[in-house]
Amino acid sequence: RARIVVATGTSQLDFLDALTKAENIDWKRVEMFHLDEYVGLPITHPASFRKYLLERLILKTGITQYHLLDGSGEPSEVVRHVGEILQSAPIDIAFAGMGENGHLAFNDPPADFQTEEPFLIVNLDEACRRQQVGEGWFADISAVPLQAISMSVRQILKAKEIISVVPDARKALAVKRCIEGEISPMAPASVLRTHPAATVYLDRDSASFLSPSTLVALAASG
Repeated sequence: RARIVVATGTSQLDFLDALTKAENIDWKRVEMFHLDEYVGLPITHPASFRKYLLERLILKTGITQYHLLDGSGEPSEVVRHVGEILQSAPIDIAFAGMGENGHLAFNDPPADFQTEEPFLIVNLDEACRRQQVGEGWFADISAVPLQAISMSVRQILKAKEIISVVPDARKALAVKRCIEGEISPMAPASVLRTHPAATVYLDRDSASFLSPSTLVALAASG
């Protein structure tokens, strides 16, 4: 049995497509959670992460054990209910991304690095909301919800292994800040550097702002 946390968004499309095609995964033995969801967004909305996961993972694999964050429900009750299930046993692998503002899940800067709560109700900053418009999920920023349910930073770090997939040039500045800058709530994904089994996968574009010395060090570390 494996318990996993799954990320969503445009940057995860290719990764999830490859994951669903991978051989020798018994999806009946997988229990799935996800990182975040917009507050107040129905599952029928194109930007709903529940809709995203149903179409791109659940229906493709036949996974039967999954816990979706109901953005249409009462946020505090959703946080409590799914949080209790999440904390009932360890997470084996957390798949994550990195926002254009350096966010981890929907933990925008300055992120809360201290809370032990598994899920939080968070306010989305303007940079995050503009990213959602830029990716085509919403027509304009006024349509983007102001709040979301997000897995907390500390909860993400409790996973035995973290795999962060961060492609595209639009993420290059965030990658530079989170890999070369200080580990700080102002660069939330920088905290991945504190995890003993976290791997960040970049492409040429997302790594384009990294210094030559950083690239050499990353290559040497495998």
